[in-house]
Amino acid sequence: MYLCYVDESGTADLPGNTSHFVLAGLSIPISQWKACDLQIESVKTVYGLKNAEIHVAWLLRKYIEQSKIEGFETFDYSMRRAKVDSLRKAELLRLQRAHNPKHYHQTKKNFRQTEDYVHLTLEERRQFVLEVAKCLARWDFARLFAECIDKIHFNQAIGNKTVSEQAFEQLVSRFERYLKNKGAVEKTQYPGLLIHDDNDTIAKKHTELMKSYHRQGTLWTDIKNIIETPLFVNSELTSMVQVADVCAYALRRYLENSDEELFNLVFQRADRIGPTAVGVRHFTKQPCNCMICVSHNR
Repeated sequence: MYLCYVDESGTADLPGNTSHFVLAGLSIPISQWKACDLQIESVKTVYGLKNAEIHVAWLLRKYIEQSKIEGFETFDYSMRRAKVDSLRKAELLRLQRAHNPKHYHQTKKNFRQTEDYVHLTLEERRQFVLEVAKCLARWDFARLFAECIDKIHFNQAIGNKTVSEQAFEQLVSRFERYLKNKGAVEKTQYPGLLIHDDNDTIAKKHTELMKSYHRQGTLWTDIKNIIETPLFVNSELTSMVQVADVCAYALRRYLENSDEELFNLVFQRADRIGPTAVGVRHFTKQPCNCMICVSHNR
């Protein structure tokens, strides 16, 4: 049996605040789940993140408080955290007194999202994310599936699908084809299960879509190997969904900002038939020479 952990990066809204939306699925055989989970937990422990969620978009931001603390890099983790917490409490108190509720609530949200990481410098956080990606790059049994949609060239009226719906149908289709192809070669059937980051806005939609795929297939394939509807889980408690977050982020940052370091590690696991990366697609209407398009169109 194969588990496919699914997460997204960017916003599916049109136009939204990102040019791309990426839905990524990381598939591993169920027999490897425990070993993979232990490896990721081991890396997290080294960086003092044992019980923290990997959320790359928040991990790799600059935390202005750290730059205000002289000699921040010389302190141990507990002292770093204490000094950042002190500055953040003072900032929230200042915003309360300034009677700016919108700014106060946004700042409070930002602090909450990053509180698990404040003991690490930006360079240490970058190294942590790279270490996770290096683990993934070594998993030769893992396969990456992803739909990367350039929303500038997306016309919902043409396919009568939203950005999110197209991405999900493409991911499901590629995971199903992988299971079929592998089963055909090894003369057996491999069931697969989708495990999705729990998101109230898409859980019901993707569940209903999966039910329809079971009844009538996707535009590209019937569904014979993927079982049930997606299992929605709390990503804070599931390391493999967090690794899928790393994959989705790496793909989007490569397409939007040409960041190659993380991408080059993650893209090694794209499902391939020969030299062709069939598992990952960059949806765009203009000529594109990115590594995804070049590899996908060979």
